[in-house]
Amino acid sequence: MATGVAALWSHRNALRILVRRDLAVKYQQSVLGYLWSLIEPLGMGAIYWFVFGVLYARDTDRHLGEAAGSYPLFLISGIFAWQWASSAISEASGALTGQARLITVLNVPREIFPVGRVAGRFAEYLAGLPILVGVAAFYAVRGRIEPGISLLALPLALLVQGVLLVGVALLLSALNVLMRDVERLLRLAIRVFFYATPIIYPLSLVQDSAIPGWAKTLYLLNPLVGIMQLHHAAWYPDEFPDTRLLVTTVAGSLLVCVVGWVTFHRLEPAVLKEL
Repeated sequence: MATGVAALWSHRNALRILVRRDLAVKYQQSVLGYLWSLIEPLGMGAIYWFVFGVLYARDTDRHLGEAAGSYPLFLISGIFAWQWASSAISEASGALTGQARLITVLNVPREIFPVGRVAGRFAEYLAGLPILVGVAAFYAVRGRIEPGISLLALPLALLVQGVLLVGVALLLSALNVLMRDVERLLRLAIRVFFYATPIIYPLSLVQDSAIPGWAKTLYLLNPLVGIMQLHHAAWYPDEFPDTRLLVTTVAGSLLVCVVGWVTFHRLEPAVLKEL
């Protein structure tokens, strides 16, 4: 794995070129271009704000804690992070099947293709970061939030999420070449994980619910739970995950990354033969 990371670093220029090409191709026939990477998550945020922040405002505010007076910020911080995760996973699953000719011609590490999809979607996340900061500044001026040392949770969240997504991308991109059902199954899994992760609702709502203990334990094993808590904790310190959840999140993300990397290299000969 260390050798693979070193190989990726030595081909970082090729990775950068692939990311720029993918972004250019994705938006080349679009009038609004890169703005679509912002419109979609903002549109989702507006819908969920209307449903839970307006129609069910009384019930929502009861569980939000510090975020009760700034629910749009809570939504955007989670949805922007989720958009990076869902888009990266969806596109990475077809990273090898959609670039078969390049893979067989270019003399670069093959993992550069799924990793490039993760990096490309991260670039879109960064494009929306000024909006997130602007919304946070609006609520900070109004005294609804008090940003401080908790902001350090954001780079930690990005680092852990990046590690997790690289592992998932490597795993799914290789499996999808050999079993095309993976891409179809993934659409359902992404929808399930959206609602099984505290993105539009606080984690305390799950912890205080009547869900059986074993189900709550299984829920917390999802690394995205702790990652989303870190994204929210940047603006709401009371959302910072406890030690157990933080260790589970970091360990789970590292495990997924290692499993993805090992599986990718184990399946690489069969993948190349299939391509």
